[in-house]
Amino acid sequence: MSKRPSSPSDNHDTAPEALRGAALIRSVLRTLPDSPGVYRMLDEQGAVLYVGKAKSLKKRVVAYTRPESLSLRLQRMVRETASMDIVTTHTEAEALLLESNLIKKLKPRFNILLRDDKSFPYVVITSGHDFPRLVKHRGARDLPGEYFGPFASAGAVTETLSILQKAFLLRTCTDSVFANRSRPCLLHQIRRCCAPCVNHVEQSEYATLLDQARSFLSGHSTEIRQQLVQHMEAHAEALEFEQAARLRDRLKALSHVQARQDVNVEGLADADVIALYQAGGQTCIQVFFFRGGQNWGNRAYFPYHAAEDQSGAILEAFAGQFYAAHQPPPLILLSEDVPDHTTLEHALRLRREHKVDVRVPRRGSKMKAVEHALTNAREALGRRMAETSAQRTLLQEMATVFALPAPPERIEVYDNAHIQGTHAVGGMIVAGPEGFIRQAYRTFSIRGDNITPGDDFGMMREVLARRFRRGRAGDNESGTYPDVILVDGGVGQMNAALGVLESLNINDVHLICIAKGPDRNAGHETYHQPGREPFTLPPSHPVHYFLQRLRDEAHRFANGTHRAKRSRAIGTSTLDNLPGIGPRRKKALLNAFGSARGIAAAGISDLSAVEGISQALAKKIYGYFHPGR
Repeated sequence: MSKRPSSPSDNHDTAPEALRGAALIRSVLRTLPDSPGVYRMLDEQGAVLYVGKAKSLKKRVVAYTRPESLSLRLQRMVRETASMDIVTTHTEAEALLLESNLIKKLKPRFNILLRDDKSFPYVVITSGHDFPRLVKHRGARDLPGEYFGPFASAGAVTETLSILQKAFLLRTCTDSVFANRSRPCLLHQIRRCCAPCVNHVEQSEYATLLDQARSFLSGHSTEIRQQLVQHMEAHAEALEFEQAARLRDRLKALSHVQARQDVNVEGLADADVIALYQAGGQTCIQVFFFRGGQNWGNRAYFPYHAAEDQSGAILEAFAGQFYAAHQPPPLILLSEDVPDHTTLEHALRLRREHKVDVRVPRRGSKMKAVEHALTNAREALGRRMAETSAQRTLLQEMATVFALPAPPERIEVYDNAHIQGTHAVGGMIVAGPEGFIRQAYRTFSIRGDNITPGDDFGMMREVLARRFRRGRAGDNESGTYPDVILVDGGVGQMNAALGVLESLNINDVHLICIAKGPDRNAGHETYHQPGREPFTLPPSHPVHYFLQRLRDEAHRFANGTHRAKRSRAIGTSTLDNLPGIGPRRKKALLNAFGSARGIAAAGISDLSAVEGISQALAKKIYGYFHPGR
């Protein structure tokens, strides 16, 4: 891949200051090569509006110089374009990979976006030990061993691990626990581990169990079952009924795994099945994971896209972004073809470093697997639309109750948490027509400049000022202003929030405060709005219950962050900030004086008498506790 210049962030192809929109794009067009690459459109603040790829940059970008032929959405994007970044690549497949990575990282608001790109859990058989362990792993593959997966959810991999323990009796404990065992643990007692830690099994026998587990996870369950049946019958014929019973229990565990496979596709070993269904301007994409011939679960995605985006383009964008974060399998089955099938296949081949076959099956068992995924996508979208409809009805009623010009699309809820002013944090949660938007949640560590400890009003002013100043500075996420701010509190919090909004000249955000009732009883809250007398809603009113849920979620989020911050502080002390004091010297000082208070009360001569503390260092320590002396 080549770049012009070497770093994409350094390459801002801009026209003279006065040029914007189509005129700016025409000026950049003169310098574009007729080669593959990726282009980024940026606004005046440098925020990325759109990332696109092209087989020929010049031929692709020229379309943006004729806004009248574009959709209204793209016309708006062109109008906001103030500069462009250009990166050339050797091939179109490389351009697709780069485009997918940039979209995943930058999340431009005019692109089709995969909003849920969490990593998947795997089952790992570790390496580097005489008795490898069976473990669940999520995230970067920095744990040495053999990876089997992905599994669709943490629950699926946890249940599978439990069954594998019963079937193959492999250890799951850490190496340190393993090294310090003197007798078998509870897992051995309930027949989930063969206790290699206390030599209840030879290394060769354990290696056989490992091989069986690998074979099973690789799809050879039938062979493993036949082996276990033969061994069980041999033990039974030899009247070794206890050993036969253990093998019987292992067979039951394997049978349970196979019974859970609600979709089995003959001839489908390692593959992903991806199906897209659209209705009402919304899209659901279902992904089923098959590994070793077994169904390891599925997950539904609801990508963000414009109403005019075609299903094939959405599916192609989804596949690019999805496999930018996850390793593609050798076979991918799609419910419909994508606009640039060959380029997608080539890009995934580069990503996997092996052949990847992308197909749209037309008949046979593979088509049935796609149809099953499509049915799940249709049902999942139906459930989501029903939930969204109910949520929109609530937002419409909220607009009526609080005299809002329109149902809010984004509600931000704020709450503070502290104990007598210590470890103070502010929490912001976000909700909209689709429910809670958890990826938009934010925390604020209260810095406390010119704030009296425990001053809730001052804390609220600081949190809101930092949030909205960040938005004015062009932060990609914070630049999205809410329609409504909901604050946990009464008149004092309302005045504090109003002061911040007025100082920043923000007059298009509606403020609502929810104050707890007498004796802080839930159900008797009072609502405050600027320019309106305080009022209450009946406890059974749906909007009242909805706002309670929002307030409680903000309270839960802020308190959770506060507890985490307080827990971290428990493990620290004033000695951690002493200059030149590491763990060894800190231990020596504590042994000598008993506590940090004792160290603070010690004189220079006493300090220098401690092993490892020189006269110069003793003076620094004394000066730290007695500034100005």
